Amino acid sequence: MATRDMSELKKLLDQNRAWSRSIEEAQPGFFASLSKQQVPEYLWIGCADSRVPANEIIGLPPGGVFVHRNIANVVVHTDLNCLSVLQYSVDVLKVKHILVVGHYGCGGVLAALNGTRVGLADNWLQHVRDVIVRFRKKLDAEPDLAKRGDLLCEFNAISQAAHVCETTIIQDAWERGQPVQVHAWVYGLKDGLIHETGVSIGGVAELDMLRRNGLFGDGA
Repeated sequence: MATRDMSELKKLLDQNRAWSRSIEEAQPGFFASLSKQQVPEYLWIGCADSRVPANEIIGLPPGGVFVHRNIANVVVHTDLNCLSVLQYSVDVLKVKHILVVGHYGCGGVLAALNGTRVGLADNWLQHVRDVIVRFRKKLDAEPDLAKRGDLLCEFNAISQAAHVCETTIIQDAWERGQPVQVHAWVYGLKDGLIHETGVSIGGVAELDMLRRNGLFGDGA
């Protein structure tokens, strides 16, 4: 068993060396330059799903995007991990765009929608169930279960983008005139394409307008 495990790890190490060589051959000095600074313009807040690699999806090389991932791309105001990533990306790295990216077929979102028990993560997914409550009328109006799941993935991305905007980190950045936009996207596993939800927020006035228009839920 141990021998097989080591063989599998050796394969990963060999692939890493091959990848490093290919990058250096294509762009001599790439890693030496990358090691000296980190200046991404984007923060990606996405799902931990292994099928959703941030850099590859948007065609950026290492160093091009700062990344935070968790189950169901949730942003919670008590999650110091997420808030620390957000604060560092905004206050130190000065990112210009925060991409909150869900994906269709998200196991966490569907578990929350269908009431499926998955273990300890059920407690985390309560945040997605809160989204269900806020969008109950719109979700119930969709008779097709698959489409209802897709809708919830979109509503979840929109809700979590709103949560980003409501943090003191973003509120303070906007107050001091720092240009930061928050976008809600959903990635399609079946086509490899990012689908825009139409939500891009660059200031308090835009956030308030979207809230008044009910974009953050039936009860928002």
